[in-house]
Amino acid sequence: MQCTCVRHTDLPKTSKLFADLIYSFDRVKDLYPWAPNDLEQIVKASSFEYPDARRAQLIEALRPLNPENPSLETLAKPGTVAVVTGQQAGLFSGPAYSIYKALTAIRIASDLQAGGVRAVPVFWVATEDHDLAEVDHTWVFDAQYQPVRLSLPASKGNGTRPVGTISLGDMPIAQLRNALEGLPFAEEAVALVERCWKSGETLGSAFAAFIRAIFRPWNLLVIDPLSPAIRVMAAPFMREALERMPELIEALIARSKELEARGYHAQVLVDAKTSLVFLLENGHRRKLNRNEAVVDAESLSPNALLRPVLQDYLLPTAAYAGGPAELAYFAQSQVLYQKLLGRQPVAFPRAGFTLIDERAAKRMAKYKLTPTDLIQRCQLLQDQVAQQLVPPALHHQLADTRSEISRSLDALSAQLKGFDPSLVAATESSRRKIEYQIGKIGRKTAAQILAKDEQARRDATSLHGLVFPENHLQERLYSFIPLIAKFGPGLTQQIYENVRVECPDHQFAVV
Repeated sequence: MQCTCVRHTDLPKTSKLFADLIYSFDRVKDLYPWAPNDLEQIVKASSFEYPDARRAQLIEALRPLNPENPSLETLAKPGTVAVVTGQQAGLFSGPAYSIYKALTAIRIASDLQAGGVRAVPVFWVATEDHDLAEVDHTWVFDAQYQPVRLSLPASKGNGTRPVGTISLGDMPIAQLRNALEGLPFAEEAVALVERCWKSGETLGSAFAAFIRAIFRPWNLLVIDPLSPAIRVMAAPFMREALERMPELIEALIARSKELEARGYHAQVLVDAKTSLVFLLENGHRRKLNRNEAVVDAESLSPNALLRPVLQDYLLPTAAYAGGPAELAYFAQSQVLYQKLLGRQPVAFPRAGFTLIDERAAKRMAKYKLTPTDLIQRCQLLQDQVAQQLVPPALHHQLADTRSEISRSLDALSAQLKGFDPSLVAATESSRRKIEYQIGKIGRKTAAQILAKDEQARRDATSLHGLVFPENHLQERLYSFIPLIAKFGPGLTQQIYENVRVECPDHQFAVV
């Protein structure tokens, strides 16, 4: 695997807050207690007290989902810390970055172990979330690298149910098999899906089974917050959060205003009516009314800002590996960590990858494209490819024509300025129109050549479908399943070997 670094500031939709966190930490060091991409910071963050009784309770709560996992015995030892990541329980793995999150946590834990700090990786399966529209579908690509959307059958009454509890009925396995037809490892990829997403499972249990299966060699632990034993552990924390809600909301409102005043964005809108807590009731999750009496704290569920704090109450977390949006939550949640936990883990950016094959790499070389050239709309990419198809002699003639016209207009403008300065503004307006028309001739020429070169058009469409499908980064749209189907079951190991803890950049990789 050959990797090229791409800065996040060269990727679309990178927030100012995340860019400052990873590239200009001094600007946000008051919002995050530890610098990212630094193992020494995690070592320092590992020095905290975690109650022995809670550790013993945690081990027993984790055992049913992690039978015979050696990491349980390591975690049971006093002083062992957790390197945590997590994701919603999505269909057929959810976005590929879910896998990169886990590999980042595994790599950090391994490096800590090598440095003498006992650490285990943990994956939080976000089964409590109730946004079914985010996880009831997935995207794969076909043999021509064109995106294909697969969805669960529509079902009523699931809108407020935690996604992890939704039972699986008919799975779009046949559609998956059809979509992956022609990819070299399609059968292996489909077989993996069939072992995990099957009738009788829920979205949560199927996703957890997939995570355990794919990461078995690395002894990754899985935690489900809907597990009854975990809910018992969480109850004291949730009760305290509920009792202190006015104070916590006031702190969050102040922090949100501070972030906005500094030119950042508040990831979650918070106002006086916000509740940090949901209520799990009759299989559904609903917002808790601020004055509503709650007898059973085990029925309480955290909102997006409180959830990471609960997670790190339950676990001896030294670092959390997350994506840009998640780490933005930490800047808001910091005030909750201070008031409820008294500590906060290192906010660690997950590894990110865009994967292409040798054939795609050769197409990039043929059309002189860089990784960032591919991250644009398909029409713009086609236009760029078209420019490379213009014959050199014609290309030079167009360039010479533009230069000659530009020189002539410069001379004319100078003469007019001496004759009547009022004519200069009108000349500049006409100049822009003339230059636009000359450029238009070049663009039309390139488009006509592309129209006659069907292979080049297919090449551009294929590259766009692989790297920037539906105008999203590959890792944010595609499931990991088509990547296995293309590159084989050994892909996970290859990616793991290229996770660079010290570097926050996105990796553009030729596999």
